[in-house]
Amino acid sequence: MSAKEIAISFVPSFVRKYARRIESSPTGHRLTRGAFWSLSGAVISRILALAASILVARMLGKEEFGKLGIIQSTVGMFQVFAGFGLGLTATKYVAEFRLSDPAKTGRIIGLSAMVAAVTGVLMLLLLILFAPWLSEHTLAAPDLAGPLRLSALMLLLGALNGAQTGALAGFEEFRTIARVNVLAGLANFPLMVAGVYLAGLRGAIAALVVSMGVNWVLNHFALRFAMKRAGVSVSFSGNAGELKVLWRFSTPAVLAGIMVGPVTWTCNAMLVNQANGYAEMGVFNAANQWRGAILFLPGVVEAIILPVLSNLRGEGDRLRYRKVLLYNIWFNGALTLAVAVIISLLAPFIMASYGNGFRSNYLVLVLLSFSAVLTATIGVIGQAIASEDRMWWGMLLNLLWGCAMICATWLLVAYGAKGLAFAILISYTFHLLTVGAYTYFSLIRQEGRK
Repeated sequence: MSAKEIAISFVPSFVRKYARRIESSPTGHRLTRGAFWSLSGAVISRILALAASILVARMLGKEEFGKLGIIQSTVGMFQVFAGFGLGLTATKYVAEFRLSDPAKTGRIIGLSAMVAAVTGVLMLLLLILFAPWLSEHTLAAPDLAGPLRLSALMLLLGALNGAQTGALAGFEEFRTIARVNVLAGLANFPLMVAGVYLAGLRGAIAALVVSMGVNWVLNHFALRFAMKRAGVSVSFSGNAGELKVLWRFSTPAVLAGIMVGPVTWTCNAMLVNQANGYAEMGVFNAANQWRGAILFLPGVVEAIILPVLSNLRGEGDRLRYRKVLLYNIWFNGALTLAVAVIISLLAPFIMASYGNGFRSNYLVLVLLSFSAVLTATIGVIGQAIASEDRMWWGMLLNLLWGCAMICATWLLVAYGAKGLAFAILISYTFHLLTVGAYTYFSLIRQEGRK
């Protein structure tokens, strides 16, 4: 017996029945295979990241950990422009054309790499130039200019990594992505701890830069092997014909991202400008690590859904498209809710692990945990919008969310980290209502009538 058959023999009979049904379905088999490998890599890398964050928080203290959080948020704001939506673009178009048009696939991969390098360097230079102004006038901490400049290297590496990982997902190379995530996570943990021990905040940032460099090297070789297996050759010439992809997909993806990264950074900047703001940011940063942990499982599903939906769209199989979409909306929502309830019950103990200064702020983690349920559900719907080339609509819906997020934060930020967490919960509730209504009337209901 194979390892898979042995494992199946130990599960209840009703689970075996569904496992056999999934295995007999080509689409179901693709989804579960991708989920297994993505989940395997994500679990290990997430555990390592959480362990590192707890150690780093205890070593730095609440205020310095808050400074690390705002630096990461600032990098995230610039990363929206550096990445230029190229990861999503590569996933969608590589998945759609890898079988029907390998030459076009190679041109899209080449175009994504070139644009990522250009936008990454541009954003790197801008952050270095504006770091003193940002630190003094918006973050109320002039001493952050140096760390911000050091963190600028993450913009170029992040843009290149995003394009590479997006292409790997388009090839459905989830096993390869899992291996890269595990190796990068194994490198990040000792680097972060050693960096903080040797140089405090600057050491933590330097460790993040080196970790991203390791990730880029691993992605580079992984993508080369994936293209060779698929019979695709990257092309850096004759890409002018693919520039329309940047307007139709990447540009609205960037604009949609503007409603997330910069809006999040704006709200975080509001928090650090309050009394005791960096201590409150430290609390929020600790709780937000666990919000990210809750979302990593749904993130695995989302990473698989876009290439599968795009491929089904390319094949014209609308019935399976609709079934995959609806199933994963319910699956992501239910899965995240179960994890959020467990995290909420353990919230006092989790926050206490970061140190005494974090112990009494467990309500922040509870609020962020339930906001993650909404975010996970929205994420699946967003992949459907992307697969249908409706990114301009996605940008508009994100704009509405951004307005709601800023307004809610402005009203509640005086309550510190709790206020910001509650603002996130309110804004994502509004976002789910608007995105859900659009998707139902424009995609699901119309497909059901065909």
